[in-house]
Amino acid sequence: MRGFGFREHGGLDRLEFVDLPDPIPGPGEVRVAVRAAAFNRLDRFTLAGIPGVPVERPHALGSDGAGVVDSVGEGGPSLAAGTKVLLNPGLWDGTCEACRAGREALCRNYRIVGEHTQGTAAPYVVVPSASVHPLPERLSFEDGAAVPLVFETAWRALVTVGEVAPGDRVAIVGAGGGVPTAALQVAKLRGATVVVASRSTAKEAKVRALGADGFVTFDDEHPLDKVLWQWSEKRGIDVVFDSVGAPTLPRSVRALARAGRVVVVGATAGPNVEFDVRTLFWRQASIRGSTMAGAREFEDVLAHLAAGRLAPVVDSVTPFERAPEAFRRFDDPDLFGKIVLRVP
Repeated sequence: MRGFGFREHGGLDRLEFVDLPDPIPGPGEVRVAVRAAAFNRLDRFTLAGIPGVPVERPHALGSDGAGVVDSVGEGGPSLAAGTKVLLNPGLWDGTCEACRAGREALCRNYRIVGEHTQGTAAPYVVVPSASVHPLPERLSFEDGAAVPLVFETAWRALVTVGEVAPGDRVAIVGAGGGVPTAALQVAKLRGATVVVASRSTAKEAKVRALGADGFVTFDDEHPLDKVLWQWSEKRGIDVVFDSVGAPTLPRSVRALARAGRVVVVGATAGPNVEFDVRTLFWRQASIRGSTMAGAREFEDVLAHLAAGRLAPVVDSVTPFERAPEAFRRFDDPDLFGKIVLRVP
């Protein structure tokens, strides 16, 4: 089969269509005929090469996908061919202590589709049966592909790890990516007052249309912590959702209220950070890391999507043959939401 990905790690010049063997479902696995796939920042890191993560090559990118059941391996679930499904890209072993306790996100063998396995930017993908979920009726394949990774990441980060409660002041750092647009919706669903912080006003109208209560811009002259402190009327922020990393994390910490939390879900602009730790103990604040989600958290997300309380944000839908063009969309300043491929 023909997938989209790379043969060698590197930059955007390494992207290409690659020939891959048709995957065959093993025991307890399901083969899904992909109808739509979506990209995430993770795909950029996988393309570049993540230290310590071996990747089968040639490699198909894409962690998110929606499609129809094609075939089921021995001992797999009773799913009829043609059943519409979407995929949970998080993979766990189901046997370790964390998994047995229902804390799959902490599985020592946690993996992600498209990073540790072949991805969804291909006609077929094989995943464990636990990763296959009915596609909510209100969602198209394209909408379904835009959901999984960003919403499960935002849900665990804000609900489980960040413990957002009604009335909390929540700041989302970044305006246009798939994860921030999902985080904004999750925070509002939890009853928070939400401000989005960006370096540009270009996306303010779209962010407010998603439900943001406030919008602030920051730069070197007007640092992130100061604009958030002013927005909060000098009370500080209860939860800061930060996926940027080095350029913003020290300022995110300084913006916290007493007992505030910064939840770190990524480091898209750099991983190495320096900050004054005295801020943490004086304000009795904390920095918490979060990634992906477990089974129950993913099911909670799907329930809210099915009910219309959360909704995917799709930036663009591009035919599979134009996948290189779609992937480069990450670098466009007007990106807002998920980049989706329609797979033939």
